[in-house]
Amino acid sequence: MIDIVVVLRAEDAVLDFLSVLTDDHGGETRVILGDRAEILTLAAGTDPAGRLALLAPHVGPVTDGIASPGPEVLAELLRQAGAGPGQRENRGEETVQIWTHSPADNRRSRGRLGRDTAVACEKIRYGPAGLRHAVGFSPYLQFLSDLDRPLTQGHLAAKLDFVNGRCAELLTEPDPEYLVQTPRIPATERFFDADPAQRERLYALLASLDDEAASVEDPWEFGSSPYEEQRLDATAAWVRERCGGAGGTLVEVGACEGALTHRLAAAGFSVRATEPNPVFRTRLTAALAGSGTVTVDGADLAGLAKEDGPARATAHLLIEMLYYGQDLALLDGLGTDQVFLALEPEALASGVRPWLARSAVWRAEEEIVLVPPRVETVCAGRAYLSKRGSVGLLLRRTAG
Repeated sequence: MIDIVVVLRAEDAVLDFLSVLTDDHGGETRVILGDRAEILTLAAGTDPAGRLALLAPHVGPVTDGIASPGPEVLAELLRQAGAGPGQRENRGEETVQIWTHSPADNRRSRGRLGRDTAVACEKIRYGPAGLRHAVGFSPYLQFLSDLDRPLTQGHLAAKLDFVNGRCAELLTEPDPEYLVQTPRIPATERFFDADPAQRERLYALLASLDDEAASVEDPWEFGSSPYEEQRLDATAAWVRERCGGAGGTLVEVGACEGALTHRLAAAGFSVRATEPNPVFRTRLTAALAGSGTVTVDGADLAGLAKEDGPARATAHLLIEMLYYGQDLALLDGLGTDQVFLALEPEALASGVRPWLARSAVWRAEEEIVLVPPRVETVCAGRAYLSKRGSVGLLLRRTAG
């Protein structure tokens, strides 16, 4: 048996894969260090202390440019480490198990390497059967794991000694991607398997505004989640009731793939659906092809606020999209007298309410709970998370 552990940095092998490094199966362990594109061999028969001593010199300071080397480089490293199909077959009964980060690791650098490693396995025709992901750092998702390995007191002491002795600088590291804190030093190491579709969906789920969020269709499962369907139905009904029925013109900011747009159009509204992400916008345009009441463009909130003399809309909709540090003063420039805004309660309290209390342009005319919190599975039941609820605010302009 040969274990191949693919990690971003050397300390990751100890933080998330110590049980693999110290597994007494009599075989070699080969550690692929992604940031260096190097292979470190831990020989069979080397005791746990000796294996950690071999890893220790490779723990370095955080520098710019730390990243996955990409699927092509990882595929070649896996071949060199013994994961190629011809190499496995030539060994007869000897098997290879690959271990790597979760595509949904909240540290995006590790998540990317976990995804890239899985793609690399496909490139060398290794397939997903011998690939296992560590749950890793996942503050928002709970995982249905396939293998849990509680550490002994001795192994845990060795892990903590390694952290204190070799990773001391990382205990105060300012970059949250590389900071080592208690939640990143698990006493039970948990692992799961994932097929390609689950892996891609997990990776996209943790993305934010970049193109990676659109790497799969419907990454937030608007079309299959009971919570999201309830939220979207309630939002459309709220807009319809407050805008006096059909016939108005709405500007939906950040329409994504059109889950809400479809509902608004079906209610009889003319909708300008704006979506700055080009991949989402392509899907949005295709999904609404043939609709005579919907137009699609790439404007974002800043662009809409700067438009010179646009036709005044019945309302602008900012539904579940003010999570990314947008300047709320941009709302003053929108070509409308009312804005439908929806966010989870915590974001509403921390961001919108203080701004609204200072605003001389907008007042809250109505507040409504669109959907209460709910705990729900994602990615075909591989994980679950708490959806935090959605609260709507109808804002009315008080000044021109």
